[in-house]
Amino acid sequence: MELQFFSEDIEFTLSHPNRIKSWVFSTIKEESFSPGNINIIFTSDKYLLNINKQYLSHNYFTDIITFNYVQENTIHGDIFISIETVKNNSSRFGVTLDDEVHRVMIHGILHLIGYDDETDEQKSEMRKKENEYLDRLKNLF
Repeated sequence: MELQFFSEDIEFTLSHPNRIKSWVFSTIKEESFSPGNINIIFTSDKYLLNINKQYLSHNYFTDIITFNYVQENTIHGDIFISIETVKNNSSRFGVTLDDEVHRVMIHGILHLIGYDDETDEQKSEMRKKENEYLDRLKNLF
């Protein structure tokens, strides 16, 4: 099992990567899954827009795209996060950049676990889970 962080087309360094890894792995285990190989790639808006167009046929900016490669009960996947959009959202929502990055990261992990956010009910459940795990992360700092 491995969680790796990368940057593509942008300079970004995650604060406290080892604590974040521990948090992500404990989240996955709490949800009764095993962590596998997970890549979190921080990108520019342009880079993520190209992925959105190429793989999802969507022509709009987004903060995250998740590619799920889960095998049985083991979580594998690639999570692409646009730091530019996350920065804009952190300003809009009045939270720190780190807090918004963490929210988007756990959102992607929850997608890999199997949560969806297509309906209002699903969005509500996902937001509840995000908040639960974000509270746990705060205890690590």
